[in-house]
Amino acid sequence: MVHTSSYSDTFETPVLTAGQTFILGYTNETEGIFPASKDNPVIIFDDFTTAFKWVEFPFKAKSSAMKMITTKSESLESLRYAYYAMSTISYSPRIHARQWIGTYSKFRIPVPPHEVQQEIVAILDKFDALVNDLSDGLPAEIAARRKQYEHYRDKLLTFKEAA
Repeated sequence: MVHTSSYSDTFETPVLTAGQTFILGYTNETEGIFPASKDNPVIIFDDFTTAFKWVEFPFKAKSSAMKMITTKSESLESLRYAYYAMSTISYSPRIHARQWIGTYSKFRIPVPPHEVQQEIVAILDKFDALVNDLSDGLPAEIAARRKQYEHYRDKLLTFKEAA
């Protein structure tokens, strides 16, 4: 194992931290890498802020305040459903303390049948792609409308010089 005290963009494994930063940097360390993937994703949860992210790539956890939430079942939809359901929980910690055991894990979310979970996840994933995917969806539509606007602006504001 090569231990680095600083992180570099030249390394491959992202180092995730709790809080807003998310990716602190990259490391070449090989020990302590969480083996998340598209087939084995994880929800990382910040025990102090209750912020959480969906992660489907191997990473090194920098913070001991991060909880890795996985599913006991083999169903990706169940974990993805939990991720979306967590986003509906309206809770802001009032004190700087560990939140998972004392408070957050006690919130209850409705758990519909697996087929309904699959349908909800499919709809929300599609919506998420429409809103956030840079090559499709809303960002692509905005870029296309800007290009169209610029084209017509240039056409309308191009004048023949007066003789």
